[in-house]
Amino acid sequence: MAQEIPAGTSHEIRVAVSADMSPPHLKDVQVLSTPSMINLMEQCALQAMAPYLDAEETSVGTEVCVTHDAALRVGETVIVRARLREMQGRRYVWEVEAAGADGKKVGAGTHTRAAVKLARLRG
Repeated sequence: MAQEIPAGTSHEIRVAVSADMSPPHLKDVQVLSTPSMINLMEQCALQAMAPYLDAEETSVGTEVCVTHDAALRVGETVIVRARLREMQGRRYVWEVEAAGADGKKVGAGTHTRAAVKLARLRG
């Protein structure tokens, strides 16, 4: 790694919920799906790590443990935050949360990422 990531490092993203983020089995209800919420949490943690990685490194998700507690409709804004809780060797444990623009909790938990060399992924 180019630099050690300090505990407490945080990042935030804001995204408008779009129709393609809805669960496909809910034909007439368009809300943020659990997989889409998790994807946003992963993206937030990935973006938080990126400035600390070498040019030939990336990070990959290794564990997700979250709850999905409330719905957000298409068109509403979801605010996703990631905060580095701890490092465990090459693994970085992030506290993640999603909320609506009104501050209401949508989901929360932890997401673990590992720093890896791109060459290792290329084979």
